[in-house]
Amino acid sequence: MDFANLVDQLNAGTILPEGIVLTTLMVIVIGDLIVGRSASRWIPYTAIAGLLAAIVALYLQWDNPAPISFLGAFNSDDLSIVFRGIIALSTAVTILMSIRYIEQSGTALAEFIGIMLTATLGGMFLSGASELVTIFISLETLSISSYLMTGYTKRDPRSNEAALKYLLIGASSTGVFLYGVSLLYGLSGGETQLSAIASAIADANLSQSLGLVISLVFVIAGVAFKISAAPFHQWTPDVYEGSPSPVVAFLSVGSKAAGFALAIRLMNSAFPLLIDEWQFVFTALAVLSMVLGNVVALAQTSMKRMLAYSSIGQAGFVMIGLIAGTEAGYASMVFYLLVYLFMNLGAFTCLILFTLRTGTDQISEYSGLYQKDPLLTLCLSICLLSLGGIPPLAGFFGKIYLFWAGWQAGQYGLVLLGLVTTVVSIYYYIRVVRMMVVKEPQEMSDAVKNYPEVQWNLPGMRPLQVGLVLTLVATSLAGILSNPLFTLANTSIARTTTLQPIVISSHFGATAPAENSALQTQQ
Repeated sequence: MDFANLVDQLNAGTILPEGIVLTTLMVIVIGDLIVGRSASRWIPYTAIAGLLAAIVALYLQWDNPAPISFLGAFNSDDLSIVFRGIIALSTAVTILMSIRYIEQSGTALAEFIGIMLTATLGGMFLSGASELVTIFISLETLSISSYLMTGYTKRDPRSNEAALKYLLIGASSTGVFLYGVSLLYGLSGGETQLSAIASAIADANLSQSLGLVISLVFVIAGVAFKISAAPFHQWTPDVYEGSPSPVVAFLSVGSKAAGFALAIRLMNSAFPLLIDEWQFVFTALAVLSMVLGNVVALAQTSMKRMLAYSSIGQAGFVMIGLIAGTEAGYASMVFYLLVYLFMNLGAFTCLILFTLRTGTDQISEYSGLYQKDPLLTLCLSICLLSLGGIPPLAGFFGKIYLFWAGWQAGQYGLVLLGLVTTVVSIYYYIRVVRMMVVKEPQEMSDAVKNYPEVQWNLPGMRPLQVGLVLTLVATSLAGILSNPLFTLANTSIARTTTLQPIVISSHFGATAPAENSALQTQQ
């Protein structure tokens, strides 16, 4: 293979967004070493600029005619572009909310942002990885960075405990996932590319082998840990409660999006012969997640733990789109994760602001907040109501699209359970809103009575204000002006080569096999 041909096959231009993030990371680390503590004035804004530049680079790669790169190890199709954009955007918003929080905790901001950018790189590569070694390295880059961020406030014993629990359970899940992947490697005769694995297993007529089923279960267990689906959710409440709040915000959106991107690619590329089996396993996970997440959230007294169980329930809702296995199902997943980004990060921005001003995250302490901080009350109310699925907010349209896709695919029981658990979730979201808004002045909590004067001109508070307003506007408008996001989600699925058989069967029904074979002949 000559050099020109090798360069052509590597097609390194597809990872330009990741290259921008990596360059930004190096600038931050080296700049911090040279300049010292005073670098914290410009480092967060450099990181946000780099992430926004990466999002622009992703936009320019939209509908790339040659998405395969690095000899088949990475796929920069439209599906991966959307998920990489969600992860990069979630990191940018998280950095806005972390500046004041990290500085007030007395730890180094540059190192924190450096670790977060490393996690972002891992998540972005994971979203497009189409080869086993690339998947594993990307997954570990994301996971190890997450462990480090969880224990970042070293002086806080809760943060140390959360990091240790996360590390131990995460290491176990990685071992389980790796064992499943190694079985897949062995059964396919030594193939590492996902498409080649599926072909080799089909050629060897191993679709009914016990080894393949065990591999599937182990791989799903690894993915379920990443998306915090019950019963692989044990780490979530403790890690959410003990970690620095900006870390929790990133884990609840960026890490979850990367996990769902991996699930879509792995299930459709490596296990197309076991569709009924993996849909059954994910159905069980979705039922457990929706019921456990939403019911246990009712009993929580801590805002962070309530949002932790809420995120488990939300993962159950998103899995309905995955189980549907249709074009509308996958598009509804993409749409919901896009709007979930803003409403969940908005809720965490409010949580951080309240904690910075009062030093507590107990739900009872929010009582009467409207009297002292109307902006914070409005933003938190909008984000919580959107998470609950109240019209006309973004979360309502996201849930409607997921339930409609599930109903079309015949998942009637799952959709009905989703509707019931949504009603349950509305109760505990509205409980917080009622506490903030309806309470009389004499019923104010002690924390609100001693609430400090709102001062946005303090160091690090302006970025928090920008994050607050940005998430409030996006959550409000994403529901009313949801059509562009619907189009984006649908287009990203329709143009993804890996999902072409699903797209064709969704459009043409019974004529799908003939159309599919014609498409494969053209390719």
